[in-house]
Amino acid sequence: MPEPRKIIIDTDPGQDDAVAILLALASPELEVLGITAVAGNVPLALTSKNVRKICELAGRPDVAVFEGCVGPLTGELVTAEYVHGATGLDGPDLPEPKMQIQAQGGVDFIVDTLRRAEPESVTIVALGPLTNVAMAFRDAPDCKAGVREIVAMGGGFFEGGNVTPTAEFNIYVDPEAADIVLRSGLPITLLPLDVTHTCLTSRQRVEAFRAIGSIVGDAVADLLDFFERFDEEKYGTDGGPLHDPCVIAWLLQPELFSGRHVNVEVELASRLTRGMTVVDWWRVTERSPNVHYIRYADSEGFFRLLTDRLAKL
Repeated sequence: MPEPRKIIIDTDPGQDDAVAILLALASPELEVLGITAVAGNVPLALTSKNVRKICELAGRPDVAVFEGCVGPLTGELVTAEYVHGATGLDGPDLPEPKMQIQAQGGVDFIVDTLRRAEPESVTIVALGPLTNVAMAFRDAPDCKAGVREIVAMGGGFFEGGNVTPTAEFNIYVDPEAADIVLRSGLPITLLPLDVTHTCLTSRQRVEAFRAIGSIVGDAVADLLDFFERFDEEKYGTDGGPLHDPCVIAWLLQPELFSGRHVNVEVELASRLTRGMTVVDWWRVTERSPNVHYIRYADSEGFFRLLTDRLAKL
């Protein structure tokens, strides 16, 4: 087996973030150097607690967890308790974590880890608003030399938005941070609503997690039972989109996904479209491609991978 891919997970759990973290921790192809929490789905005090709950659920209290930014680069924090519940992880009754938060701040951890790393060796896995990553790049641009790639869940174009008609939540919470990251000049793969909306947690798929017959399988089924109710009502579907685990699945089996290398920019000013990811899918401008934009997924293969890996925890 080749050397595991070194990753930093930046996240704001969130039920789907939780499943993504579990998938990463269940996969020997990935070496999780640390997990940085950011404010997003719920405030930072809860996202950092939720990361630790999930690490302990996975039997991985050894993972280093750091607290990052309490809000976006500008403006007020927007959260999504209406989707994720008051705790961010409503559904199962997970115990309070015993793990401690690391003393070092999340942004400093990202900077120091990248500075110490071999050039182009660390993948940043961004599952929430991009505030922590943008802060690292803005304050310590030299650290970008250690980045192999940024793989993020965010944006949407063909599917529109999920928090405004044009903006996806992670980008909308901190458009300025997303703009900094997209202009970083680094290799970026983006998994937007256009692909995550094809990966739905149908009743059969949720029951497959419960059929694993483990604490993890039961917890994931309970998380998704709660999480999918909002999107089922919103979209009229059997199940809701399972966004963030798509990022980890792409790292593990990129052949399950396809897309294009195109230009993506973030709208910062418009009253109607702030936070929109403007995707030049048809290359009608001369703006240089800066993102590998994923549009299609083998959803059956994705859920098969997810179920198989979670059964190993």
